[in-house]
Amino acid sequence: MREETAGETDPLDPMEEREEKERGIMGQEQQDESKSEGQPASMNTQNSMTEKEENFVEVCAEMEEKGKEKGMEEGEMKKEMELEAEVTVELSQTVSAQQMSFIRGSDLFGYVGIEAVLDQMRRKTMKAGFEFNIMVVGQSGLGKSTLVNTLFKSKVSRKSCTPNYEEKISKTVKLHSVSHMIEEKGVKMKLTVIDTPGFGDQINNENCWEPIVKYVNEQYEKYLREELHVNRKRRIPDSRVHCCIYFLPATGHRLRPIDIEFMKRLGKIVSIVPVIAKADTLTIEERQEFKERIRQDLAANGIQVYPQNEYDEDPEEHILNNRIRESIPFAVVGTDKEHQVNGNKVLGRKTKWGIIEVENVAHCEFANLRDLLIRSHLQDLKDVTHNIHYETYRVQRLNESNMNFSELGLSTWPLENGTADKCESESHL
Repeated sequence: MREETAGETDPLDPMEEREEKERGIMGQEQQDESKSEGQPASMNTQNSMTEKEENFVEVCAEMEEKGKEKGMEEGEMKKEMELEAEVTVELSQTVSAQQMSFIRGSDLFGYVGIEAVLDQMRRKTMKAGFEFNIMVVGQSGLGKSTLVNTLFKSKVSRKSCTPNYEEKISKTVKLHSVSHMIEEKGVKMKLTVIDTPGFGDQINNENCWEPIVKYVNEQYEKYLREELHVNRKRRIPDSRVHCCIYFLPATGHRLRPIDIEFMKRLGKIVSIVPVIAKADTLTIEERQEFKERIRQDLAANGIQVYPQNEYDEDPEEHILNNRIRESIPFAVVGTDKEHQVNGNKVLGRKTKWGIIEVENVAHCEFANLRDLLIRSHLQDLKDVTHNIHYETYRVQRLNESNMNFSELGLSTWPLENGTADKCESESHL
């Protein structure tokens, strides 16, 4: 009995241990404060250390109480206390290094109003409107103008808005741009359609893509010079080509040499979306085989078409873009005429076998092309143009001038394309 009582009186009471630890820590704090009088720059770090020590004291006290309740031995209590202290120190270090925490909506005290930023952005965009520039390239007779009219359900093509238009095969490749202001449900969009008559229509089509490459680079040049002005415009007019629709004839064979050369050269400076024009001339089996051959030719020649794999930002976008890549090139049919089908008016082409509905996915892939260009990827096309293609051009030009901005601003680079007849007409739809 005497031995037991002696063993019980040796260890200090938990409250006494806590008081002694607090005294030691307070003394250490006083020493730290006396040292820090001549070092005001280190006040923040010392304050954080005292906070950590106070947290450590509280953790120790909690562990002692828990150990007392559970009847744990002193060795186990010390181990748990050390582990807990290491965890708290590690957490405090990571927090101090990152200075970042994620606060969810459920953790807020009340309504802040951060979500209203989206409404502000929407109002500003609706007031200012936005621009979209689309180029159509292909030989004559593939339905480029009709398809553009079908896409925007209005007369926006060069043929439609040019009075007394006569179809003539141009001897050289010329570029015509027509601009329209389209408004739908309060949203304004300045649409510019760039047509390329004469492309691929000659017996000798050597270097027929050069005027198109020159035009695309000139638009980048205009934008770059506007950016380098000392007093820049608040909103720089954007005439850069955001998308190029390349029309492939429905031959059922493979890509022609002119197709390969054009997409190789233009694919580096603009987003290309290839389409099979007048796809109703092919059966469904012929269409699938033709598309498969085109995809093989694109991969064999290293041709990058939109959307590119390396530009996918997240797994969800990657899955969506993979579905689009599996459908490229889109087999499309264009028309601006409506017909009655089961009591409903639909856009379609009437034949003696029936009506080919343009917006019916079972008949053609026009709806997929429209969704890509307008409903799902329009802003992404603009972002890729600005962040990838234009940025590449800008870096190249600045490297060429050795970062000499004064020379760059005063140089007399040609801004007018000698081969481009620009008949820009404005209309409000």
